[in-house]
Amino acid sequence: MSTENEGNAVPPAPSAPPVPVETPADSAQASHAGGAPTAPIPAVPGAPEHAPAPAGMPAYASNGAGQGADPYGQAPTQGSAPEAGWPPPPPPTPSYADGGGPGHGGWGSSYQQPAPKPRNGRGGLVAAVLVAALVAGGVGGGIGYSLAKNDDGSADSTTVSAPSSSGEVKRASGTVANVAATALPSTVTIEAQSTNGEGGTGTGFVFDKQGHILTNNHVVADAVDGGKLTATFPSGKKYDAEVVGHAQGYDVAVIKLKNAPSDLKPLALGDSDKVAVGDSTIAIGAPFGLSNTVTTGIISAKNRPVASSDGGTDSKSSYMSALQTDASINPGNSGGPLLDASGAVIGINSAIQSSSSGGLGGSGQSGSIGLGFAIPVNQAKYVAQQLIRTGKPVYAKIGASVSLNEDSGGAKITEQGASGASAVEPGGPAAKAGLKPGDVITKLDGMTVDSGPTLIGAIWTHKPGDTVKLTYTRDGKTHTVDVTLGSREGDS
Repeated sequence: MSTENEGNAVPPAPSAPPVPVETPADSAQASHAGGAPTAPIPAVPGAPEHAPAPAGMPAYASNGAGQGADPYGQAPTQGSAPEAGWPPPPPPTPSYADGGGPGHGGWGSSYQQPAPKPRNGRGGLVAAVLVAALVAGGVGGGIGYSLAKNDDGSADSTTVSAPSSSGEVKRASGTVANVAATALPSTVTIEAQSTNGEGGTGTGFVFDKQGHILTNNHVVADAVDGGKLTATFPSGKKYDAEVVGHAQGYDVAVIKLKNAPSDLKPLALGDSDKVAVGDSTIAIGAPFGLSNTVTTGIISAKNRPVASSDGGTDSKSSYMSALQTDASINPGNSGGPLLDASGAVIGINSAIQSSSSGGLGGSGQSGSIGLGFAIPVNQAKYVAQQLIRTGKPVYAKIGASVSLNEDSGGAKITEQGASGASAVEPGGPAAKAGLKPGDVITKLDGMTVDSGPTLIGAIWTHKPGDTVKLTYTRDGKTHTVDVTLGSREGDS
């Protein structure tokens, strides 16, 4: 499967050893769904004046003989054995749904694209229909008045008055309209621009009253090194912002509004562990630059292994054990909230799986085909809190290098780690649990593990210090062992 940046098509699988994170009918590689094109984005007809133009844990990985990924959260250098932490960019990766980030092409949202202009012919037809409706209304009104007049003076005539409307329609709690009305004021459209003018757009939402906004790493990647960052609310109010911290491995970032208003209302956070397949979902974002767009769907699957990268030759990979939804997610949605029926955030829209066809208006960007992926909010919340406290992410790890190949029947511990290091970190969690090179991990807490990226994504949903139960095979025999996860602090 291919991936794309919030709506962009998934790039082809790399020729290097790392194999795409795709499991038999169970894994998916999506493209980033958030992020806007690097070139200036044309205005969207009819869009508000201030609306901006519209995207678990790492393991060692290497491209050499002992190709692997190590749940440290670090990515190895292209062509070399994985260094402790970063896995190499997996083959076909998801595309950002917002289109943001270098080489944008993968997660939940995507670059903002201009909306297609209506055809003149259709406009004429609409006008004609409107005129016909007005004429019919006039005739009906005349007949009604005539009949009423003929009844005047009759002894048994009755006057009937239509109830007057106050002009205010109340939406019941729990309806999509009510949820949207509550959540929209706390959702922003983010524009990120690098020092050389490249950039994109995505979405984010208010995390706390101090002005922190939660979004995807690939949405703000262009503004990390001295670029420009702005956040615009549905009211049209626009604020400059700065990056507080970003975690490329998790694809999570926190930005902070400068001169933040005092009336910010953080969105309520739900519990992504309690989400069930079939639950209703509501997504908010700026697909193709159409800010403040609301779409609906359901949870289609849980724990979906998705791997993606920003698409650059030196980019690092991001791994998710994602929530899958069929709510429409397109480029520009990346970083936006995925809500449950009560309006609580259950995930961050990050990637989409798309067809190879072009996108809106022939822009070349792919659109939604009902396969969207979101980072579970429980994981995103933990990462965000770490970024706010220290500015750096903390990754959970097992301390072993695992292969990224998908034909190993699980996550196989490689014979050698990054730069010639041991595949099993001496004194690390895996070593203490008795794991050795050649062991194939097939389950984590009862969940099937069919590849290295699947294991990494699952580990990244946990925190350092958590104890997980691993099932592995060695010499044809199956073993089960408890492993207490270690930690690694990352720069990104």
